[in-house]
Amino acid sequence: MFRTFVIFVATLSALSTSPAFCSSVGTIKKFSGDVSFRVKDNVPYIPITSTIEISEGWWIKTGKNGWIELDLIDKSKFTIANNSELEITRLQIDKTRKDGLFTLTHGKLKAAVATSPGLTSSFKVKSKSVVAGVKGTEFLMLSEGPANVFFGNEGSVAISGYDDKEKTLLPSYMTQSTRGYTPIDPIAVEPNTPVADAKAAFDSVTRTVPPEDWVASDNLPSIIARWNVSYGHYLADSGKYEQALQVFQIALDLAKTSEIRSDARLERGAVYSRFLGNSEAALAENLLILEEYPKSAQAESALFNIGQILFELSFKEQSKQRFNEYLLKYPQGKHKNNVETLLGILDK
Repeated sequence: MFRTFVIFVATLSALSTSPAFCSSVGTIKKFSGDVSFRVKDNVPYIPITSTIEISEGWWIKTGKNGWIELDLIDKSKFTIANNSELEITRLQIDKTRKDGLFTLTHGKLKAAVATSPGLTSSFKVKSKSVVAGVKGTEFLMLSEGPANVFFGNEGSVAISGYDDKEKTLLPSYMTQSTRGYTPIDPIAVEPNTPVADAKAAFDSVTRTVPPEDWVASDNLPSIIARWNVSYGHYLADSGKYEQALQVFQIALDLAKTSEIRSDARLERGAVYSRFLGNSEAALAENLLILEEYPKSAQAESALFNIGQILFELSFKEQSKQRFNEYLLKYPQGKHKNNVETLLGILDK
């Protein structure tokens, strides 16, 4: 009890002495569930229980059922879904200029950025590895670890990674990036497709009222990751090998399940071995499946691939060892005939 009182007093002191506290940049009027704020980094969060004005440098956080609608002084509006954290890094407006910067450390938000006629505008929403430059725009942003996904609703958004190479996101299109790489080429969100289902789920959790449950929100990263495995396969078949590798990496960074992650690694290994002639990289992807998910359904193919790559690299003894291991673990496996044929060649 005493510790809680000390934290509360310390936070009140920070509120009263912080310069940012004197200059409101927005208001939280609508909220639901587990929501909180803090006035700067590395101080405790405080639950939000009533309408509150926010200032530069503040952080906003939502829990597993949290939802917040943030009204900014320039008439922009942010809707923050559950399990999200946003820093109000900067918002300064004068007679000639609007300068805004917001940092989504993780989670999901809808940003409806107001136009400011007559002002020079620099308004950006960023994560740890990507920046969205916006003007009079509405878009959806998901940040999950190093991966970022964007859907365009209105206007255009300039998305860039560490190299500052921009991709323009238009309404009814989506793009993605991970680890600071240049975003992939935007693709149309076609009706009755998995990516359209993902956008619909995203829309449902960032409307003007919170959803009744958060299942759709929690499943979003997996839905997009699973679609990425299929889309990356399409890109590889189309000869876009580097972009396919990035899409598979985004799937890896979004997904938590062994099934999706193992599929993505198998696909990356296939691109390296079949199309890019990089046997070492292909070997590494398949070895990671055995190391991380030895009991997964994909482990059988990964083990066969390892033996085959070693065979192609003329590492005969290591290849025989892997093929014999395969026959021991999967005596009726789907690669059995190929394994026996290659072992026959090695024995000669």
